Amino acid sequence: MEALVATGLQATAAKACVSSPRRLFTTRMAISGSNLKVTKQSSANSPSSLSPQPLCVRYSSPSKCQRFAIRAMSGESEKEIAYGLPIDLRGKRAFIAGVADDNGYGWAIAKALAAAGAEILVGTWVPALNIFETSLRRGKFDESRKLPNGSLMDIVKVYPLDAVYDTPDDVPEDVKTNKRYAGSSNWTVKEVAEAVTKDFGSIDILVHSLANGPEVTKPLLETSRRGYLAAISASSYSFVSLLQHFLPIMNPGGASISLTYIASERTIPGYGGGMSSAKAALESDTKVLAFEAGRKGQVRVNTISAGPLGSRAAKAIGFIEKMIDYSYVNAPLQKELLADEVGNAAAFLVSPLASAVTGSVVYVDNGLNTMGLATDSPTLQI
Repeated sequence: MEALVATGLQATAAKACVSSPRRLFTTRMAISGSNLKVTKQSSANSPSSLSPQPLCVRYSSPSKCQRFAIRAMSGESEKEIAYGLPIDLRGKRAFIAGVADDNGYGWAIAKALAAAGAEILVGTWVPALNIFETSLRRGKFDESRKLPNGSLMDIVKVYPLDAVYDTPDDVPEDVKTNKRYAGSSNWTVKEVAEAVTKDFGSIDILVHSLANGPEVTKPLLETSRRGYLAAISASSYSFVSLLQHFLPIMNPGGASISLTYIASERTIPGYGGGMSSAKAALESDTKVLAFEAGRKGQVRVNTISAGPLGSRAAKAIGFIEKMIDYSYVNAPLQKELLADEVGNAAAFLVSPLASAVTGSVVYVDNGLNTMGLATDSPTLQI
């Protein structure tokens, strides 16, 4: 039987009929843009011919009849088809807590979500608010704001935020009168959630991208109770507080993510002051919050364990460049870890593509978490 081939045409389904002992194959193809109808007919007893017959395939059983049609689209129409598996966050609104410059993971996550179509709101630490907003306004971040389609990421609104304090009653007097907080108001977690509710009504995505340990450079044995609890408060409980206050305005099917680090489960000398404990608490809380937020609000909760990045905040650790070098040499993938790679992972986790993923720690570190031996150890050189 002859084969009919139409280059650049894409076929989709249609009809079949079975009713005659005589094998008759008829094909009808409607080609968009040309009004061309081709009918191919052939039988065991006659040569192939072209006729304007309807599509039909006939076999011996008169009781079974199924019809199908074949539709082909021209190359021009085919161009309109979207190939691949896109992350589509159009119509979604995200609040990213902890964006204060353009070189951290929080910024990268905001860009990835914006590139996928989400509306972006950010919460910026109050003492950094003025510099951040000024830089935005003067275009200093314009190069960093560029999205893959050439447009600039639009931050719809920037909210002052200090996630260490849940309500105005929690703010000590010395902070209220601190000149770094002068000119800003309504910046506790509860007040920011209320402001977002008033301004936008609801959100779909909540991102926790903040941490602080005032004694991070101290070994754990030298860390004070105050410093330890401060690290826990700013780096892990702040996520609990954010979700506690934002969950009531999160749409069902929404998602929340935070950022953790491998020090939660492995010893990283120099990452002290209770920060390793704070990250361990954050990961444990992720599992519990996934259950509670899932049952209460149909919201997913995950955390990303990201590799070291030379951001402004990370430089407070003091040896971040050495950590980056160590990761490059010892990770399975010997390449620089980019902030955008963490942003892309975050976009996936908050998208419908990850609708069954919750309570998970997702590693984005070039595979460093899998290693149990440092390949650059002098011991291995012997």
